[in-house]
Amino acid sequence: MERPLVVGVDGSEGSLRAVDWAVDEALRLGLPLRLVYGSLWERYEGSLPSLGDDQSAEGAAAEGIVASCVARARQRGGTGGVQVSGDVLPDDAVSVLLHVAHTSTALVTGSRGRGGVAGLLLGSVSLAVAARAACPVIVVRGEERNRQGACDRVVVGVGGGAQSTAAIRYALREARARDCALFAVRAWRRPAHKHMDSPLAVDDSAIAQEDRASAVLTDALRDAAREYSQVDVVRRVREGPAHKVLLDMATDADLVVVGAVRREGHLGLQLGRVAHVLLHHARCPVAVIPERV
Repeated sequence: MERPLVVGVDGSEGSLRAVDWAVDEALRLGLPLRLVYGSLWERYEGSLPSLGDDQSAEGAAAEGIVASCVARARQRGGTGGVQVSGDVLPDDAVSVLLHVAHTSTALVTGSRGRGGVAGLLLGSVSLAVAARAACPVIVVRGEERNRQGACDRVVVGVGGGAQSTAAIRYALREARARDCALFAVRAWRRPAHKHMDSPLAVDDSAIAQEDRASAVLTDALRDAAREYSQVDVVRRVREGPAHKVLLDMATDADLVVVGAVRREGHLGLQLGRVAHVLLHHARCPVAVIPERV
């Protein structure tokens, strides 16, 4: 049986966008959809249910939220046949989502919960889950045209070594399911030679850095691109900090994909600067893919 696509819901506008995005994703991938409410969600995001903070009121509110989200998902799925289920689980949202991650294809969350701060900041639940989950996490954020898939491209950031293997394969699967192009991006930095008198030497060094970035990109894509030969892969080598390069590319993307290194035995947040910046500021949904090293 296929592992479900799981959505964390709390009744906020951000979680409703996440439900809509996840229904479309489940249709593309042929996956069942499970909507999950952690009964202590509001305490994590800084507000309490409108019915009060006693257990019965919280439980009633949670059941109502899940039921309405299930109905919304089924209506959006139409006759496409998405199997939708919903659960209220008795724990805080982060603990619930990290637990179900072990039996999920991916987790989907909104960018901010019910008590989120206005602006671009990411909610505490989404950040904690993206930084610790055992499966891919997609935070649904950005402009409507990006969330609706109007840009017809997926972007993946390619790091060094084996730090992008899972992210590249995930991005290729997404591009194939969406029947769109994959833009694979490797950033590079111009070296600073403060004590060099020759501009020519600086230029030669910059060219060498760009060539190395191109070689890393080619090596990283070789095996996976061969496996997904039907996907149009566009290679981009861009000068600049990786987070700025990817933020720029995300403006015209339906999804931006990045890897996050996970080290066994490490209990803290494992995210990295690039993923952290994208999760807070990207203009499209962001997928964070665990990379085991």
